[in-house]
Amino acid sequence: MYTVFETEIAIRPDDIDLNNHVHNTKYLEYVFAARYIQMRDGYKMSMQKFWERELNWVISITHIEYKRSIKLEDKIIVRTQIDSVNGAQAKVLFFILNKETNKVVSEGYLLYTMISTKSGRPVRIPDDIIEMYSK
Repeated sequence: MYTVFETEIAIRPDDIDLNNHVHNTKYLEYVFAARYIQMRDGYKMSMQKFWERELNWVISITHIEYKRSIKLEDKIIVRTQIDSVNGAQAKVLFFILNKETNKVVSEGYLLYTMISTKSGRPVRIPDDIIEMYSK
């Protein structure tokens, strides 16, 4: 029902920790960067358009499982797909894959809550946005 998007993300030297692999905190940064690009290019609704409508997304839950390490020379793909939309919330699944092996290095989900930037309170996701996400 919901579109799958894929975005290639470059590993930077400063992503590497003392164990010579990508630090665990960077995995979520890769997902956030991919979602930002996917909203703009895939859904055709950038964060700027949400702000213009006085809406924003905040994360209510983050769940991540680390399966394999990522090294500096690796190429990765971040694959995301909305799993469900309910009221003010959207659950987004993500998978980070090693581009060369196509193996999942990490997977999880994010539970986003839509809020009004005026009140800071949750608001129901508008039907036109749900429709946009359902393509």
